[in-house]
Amino acid sequence: MSKHAFTLTCSLAVLAVVLAAWQWVPGWLGTPEYIWPKFTSVVTEGFRMWHDGNLLEHFGYTALEVVLGFILGAMLGLFVGVVLGLSPTTESILSPYILALQIAPKVAFAPLFVMWMGYTIYPKILVGILIVFFPIMINVLSAIRTVDPDMVNLVRTLNASRWQIFRLVEFPSSLPALFSGLRIGSTLAVIGVTVGELVGGNKGLGFLLVDSEGQGNTAGVFVAIFGLTVIGIVAYALVVWAERRCLHYVPKVNTTTV
Repeated sequence: MSKHAFTLTCSLAVLAVVLAAWQWVPGWLGTPEYIWPKFTSVVTEGFRMWHDGNLLEHFGYTALEVVLGFILGAMLGLFVGVVLGLSPTTESILSPYILALQIAPKVAFAPLFVMWMGYTIYPKILVGILIVFFPIMINVLSAIRTVDPDMVNLVRTLNASRWQIFRLVEFPSSLPALFSGLRIGSTLAVIGVTVGELVGGNKGLGFLLVDSEGQGNTAGVFVAIFGLTVIGIVAYALVVWAERRCLHYVPKVNTTTV
């Protein structure tokens, strides 16, 4: 058996044990269904919500918010990280305000955005942008600052322009750090959007989670959590796929692992 097949087999075995424990342990402990429903109860509730509760619509709504928040937050983080990395003076001026924005709890912004924009898609996207922005910005900024000066000087000896130095040396050197930030951001985007939906949503899995909690439908809460987890896993997997396509030339010992 190959190493990959062995790893996959062990992973599936762990999953089987977890699901079996979820199914049987609550009954052995006498835990009521409204406290900890069995796995089959959650699956049954998921099918019911799929047919009667517009689960797919809520899932798609949240997935759209996550994608938009992640892409816009990543673009903003990349832009600001490059600007601050190339200009220490600009970083000195703006870093206190960026740090203050990061320290401020994102949950506190969600009600404010809802008050400004109503129960629309925009507050959730904005929270997603805020929570994705910082890790990507910091990673890109650090990568730009740590570019090998010998490589920069070599390109300068060839009469390269400032734009060519950035395009040929600085930006390619920042790609591994950028993708590390994107991995983090892909999971944080789900958290940000969920916070926005919990605070002021009338659609999405976050709203579905609150609605199920209000009805005492614990199985429905688990269904919403599972849906959010699926979105996060898919987003993370897409970033890993893009990283492998873009950074295929980087030795594996220098790349992060899944």
